[in-house]
Amino acid sequence: MVGQNRRYWLMKSEPQCFSFEDLKKAPGRTNCWDGVRNFQARNFLRDEVQIGDGVLFYHSNISEPAIVGLAKVVRAGYPDHTALDPRAEHFDPRAGDANPIWYMVDVAYAGDLARPLTRDDLRRHPVLAGMDVLRKGNRLSVQPVTETQWFAVLEVGGALDPFAEEQRGKT
Repeated sequence: MVGQNRRYWLMKSEPQCFSFEDLKKAPGRTNCWDGVRNFQARNFLRDEVQIGDGVLFYHSNISEPAIVGLAKVVRAGYPDHTALDPRAEHFDPRAGDANPIWYMVDVAYAGDLARPLTRDDLRRHPVLAGMDVLRKGNRLSVQPVTETQWFAVLEVGGALDPFAEEQRGKT
């Protein structure tokens, strides 16, 4: 059942490539999360990220990287078609229909934060200071977040739980 075993993820995107605002403007406020070219992150997308999981949308490679919004997974891992297209930025000539190599998921807008949470904000919070995104050398574009960290981000970021109504419907 969706949400029963919900997991949480932080997904990084460079806003000049695909921003949180781009997700909000996408048809149905939904878009594929493509272009991941790291095997560990790929394995998360292929094997662990599931429909109903929560996503912290993180803007990276900018002057002040930050968690900027919330999304949820609406389609589990499937082959990343951009790896097969020679005209695409993320083309990989090793990939093919029989050997997709790279995977993606679809995510949908789930909510705004009252304000972005910068790395300094995360470091100052006793729960968030332990997030993988703050570990030196961690460059994974998809990484797990604990449930405790998810709810701390909602609290500090002044956001409503996008799954609260779903949970009320189950009680």
